[in-house]
Amino acid sequence: MSEKIRVVHYINQFFAGIGGEDKADARPERRAGAVGPGRALQAAFGQDAEIVATILCGDTYFNENADRVADDLIAQIADDKPDLIIAGPAFDSGRYGMACGKICVVAHEKLGIPALTGVAPENPAAEVYAPYIYVVPTGGTAAKMREAVAPMARLGLKLARGETLGTPAQEGYLPSGKRRNVFVPETAAKRGVQMLLRKVRGEPYETELRVPTYDRVTPANPVNDLKHATIAVGTEGGTVPTGNPDHIESVRATRWQTYSILGMDTLAAGGYESAHGGYDARFANADPNRMVPVDALRVLEKGGAFAELYDAFFSTVGCGMPIATGTEIGRAMANRMKQEGIEGIIITAT
Repeated sequence: MSEKIRVVHYINQFFAGIGGEDKADARPERRAGAVGPGRALQAAFGQDAEIVATILCGDTYFNENADRVADDLIAQIADDKPDLIIAGPAFDSGRYGMACGKICVVAHEKLGIPALTGVAPENPAAEVYAPYIYVVPTGGTAAKMREAVAPMARLGLKLARGETLGTPAQEGYLPSGKRRNVFVPETAAKRGVQMLLRKVRGEPYETELRVPTYDRVTPANPVNDLKHATIAVGTEGGTVPTGNPDHIESVRATRWQTYSILGMDTLAAGGYESAHGGYDARFANADPNRMVPVDALRVLEKGGAFAELYDAFFSTVGCGMPIATGTEIGRAMANRMKQEGIEGIIITAT
């Protein structure tokens, strides 16, 4: 390894300054040196490492061609002879996070290079890739960039130098699910009692074994008589009238709304758009029925599959929505449906 650690950095089209969702199909590209957030990462490295190249790709293009794109980018990475690969941080952006995780896994497997990324714990990439690579937890948005790159740089330097790492809590990465035996001076019984006493006294304590907890959702009963039922349609894909009159947020939404489809056999192009900030909405905007299938449901209604399609559709944006907010919105929608005598709903998602 050279005296100064050589780093290759992966980012998406947004952080490369190419554009947002309208440019999510951007092809893979290599640029020399640090680009966008790579400059903050370079500052965090100081004189210990240098970002020699930045590789980038649009989120949609990467995820639709993941294996091929990853292989192509890895070939470019190999030419730069890096000591370390860093991807992101992707924060709570799901597709970006999945691309970051994939790049790191393939780089480590095919080139034997240490690799890490940074995502919000709620990002699906955290669960998918933490067992295989080092994943640094970040905040939800790019507003937390400075707080994200510092621990990523610190952990990256340790990996590149081959230093022995401590526990996830000590080093600042997400647990991988792997367990390692260590010798400690006190027995488990004594540690357990001490932990219990701290808990009883209201003092800080930390368990040695975190047990996952899962929310149990009781499935709804099936519609008793579908042919005589009123059915609604809804979406978390953010379909709203053009101009988004109710200002439903594009990410971490706190609002939802219903929009009339009374007398409509279809959602007309040009009359609706997607407020969702987490996917390429061009196709949904060109034909809103792709997200809210009023046209298909009218056919089913006329064919007697169910008695009546409710005269409005339900809409919100699920991008980055906390579980607590989603639960609250879901309950509010359910109460509205009960009041309106709706017996079932079809919910579409991105």
